[in-house]
Amino acid sequence: MVLKDDDVYAFGSNVSGCLGLGDTHSTLVPEKVVQLCRKGIIGFAYGGGPHVVAFSSRGEVFAWGHNGYNELANGSTAQGCFPMKVEGVIASKVVVEVTCGSHHTVALTNEGEVYSWGQNKCGQIGSGVNSNQWSPRRVNSSIGGKFIIGIACGQMSSIAVTNNGEVYGWGYNGNGQLGIGNNVNQLNPCRVMALSNTVIVKVVCGLSHTLALSDEGKVYGWGSSSYGQLAMPIRNNNVFTPEQIVDSIGRVVDIAASHYNHVSACAAQNSTVYMWGQLKGQSVTTAMATPFSSLHEVFACFGSPAITYKPMTVSWDQSTKVEETLKNAFNDQSTSDLVIRVENKDIYVHRTVLKIRCQHFRSMFSEHWQECNQDIIEIDQFTYPVYKAFLRYLYTDEVDMAPEQALELMELASAYCEDTLKRLCERLIRKGIDVENAALLYSTAIGYRAKELEEFCFRFSLNHMTAVVQSKGFASLDATTVKNFIERAAKAGAFRT
Repeated sequence: MVLKDDDVYAFGSNVSGCLGLGDTHSTLVPEKVVQLCRKGIIGFAYGGGPHVVAFSSRGEVFAWGHNGYNELANGSTAQGCFPMKVEGVIASKVVVEVTCGSHHTVALTNEGEVYSWGQNKCGQIGSGVNSNQWSPRRVNSSIGGKFIIGIACGQMSSIAVTNNGEVYGWGYNGNGQLGIGNNVNQLNPCRVMALSNTVIVKVVCGLSHTLALSDEGKVYGWGSSSYGQLAMPIRNNNVFTPEQIVDSIGRVVDIAASHYNHVSACAAQNSTVYMWGQLKGQSVTTAMATPFSSLHEVFACFGSPAITYKPMTVSWDQSTKVEETLKNAFNDQSTSDLVIRVENKDIYVHRTVLKIRCQHFRSMFSEHWQECNQDIIEIDQFTYPVYKAFLRYLYTDEVDMAPEQALELMELASAYCEDTLKRLCERLIRKGIDVENAALLYSTAIGYRAKELEEFCFRFSLNHMTAVVQSKGFASLDATTVKNFIERAAKAGAFRT
């Protein structure tokens, strides 16, 4: 556990000294891991030995625990009961992500470089040979020079995603978990060519299967399907090339798997969490909707063993009661002292809350506006659903509406100078982008001067150029926007042969 004061504690089973407390004695009482305190630790990964790897906000890497296969990158095979900084070439790099297989580690730097070490009998280090790697080594072959944005490890395999959506795999491939069309182990990274026309933004690995998420919210799976972990009706088969799965649940925004088990999970755009695979010993071959609000709950309740697929953030906010009270006060006629009427529908609010939360209302109620002394204020510039969503945001800090409506809400946010709300709208729109609305969203982002959203929409359109330029949304653009878009796409290399 990493506390807010930057102290680190550990408790539980202490096999191979994996708690980092200096011995192998298990404990039910949290004990301080002195070597990690005040180091700015922000992430962990774990192997099957187990060995544990942590990285800090400064990009430093620490490792401890099992070391029979050089997992700790310290030049020996003696287990380490204390966290030690990983030295060598990686010490001068800023690591932003780490992931582990059973006995190997892969690290990603802020420069998009990949380093690996540990067990290598199946080529999971990507070094071109199958001897264990006792110190961090950069993975260069095939992916050298490409900017990597995501990494994942299966039991004895490794996967990487580039910033332009390409996927590469290396290591053990007995179940086809590398997605390259065969079951031959690979000592160097190989591109997953079946996804060459798809832009992948995230990959995760189970013990013997792989899942990938595209920028269009589609999920692809490959590898072992023996426990239903690929959500395919036919079990006991290996899938050697990526196939789209769970397409019936709509757009997916996140995926999860762990190299410790055969569980798969995802979160749909409507916030529903789905799961499939080996769930408490039962094989489930179709995506099952759950009552959970978090992917972590799938692994806590149905994973065997029950291990989180990534570090989990838990917080206790002492102001929760105040927040809940404010949320409940929205549109409460019994406590309201002001009515805002939109399209002949009333929304019940509180002057003080609006003044505290929004500069627009602070000016309205503090200066000599006509509305200052009115009990009912009528709004005709925006629709009822959008204005109600805006007022609810002032009470809750949350936006709950369809991505299509977020455009109008973003216009309101711009008009009222609500930059935080504007950013929330941008996130909603990002989740809802597709080839039909990408061009229109791009044009709208330009109009609202939303630079990050504009760049995101342009990159999405660039990745799906043919479909986007044939869409109705693109056809509705004005001539100037079309001309500027084409010129910009040309500079980005969209029309090179």
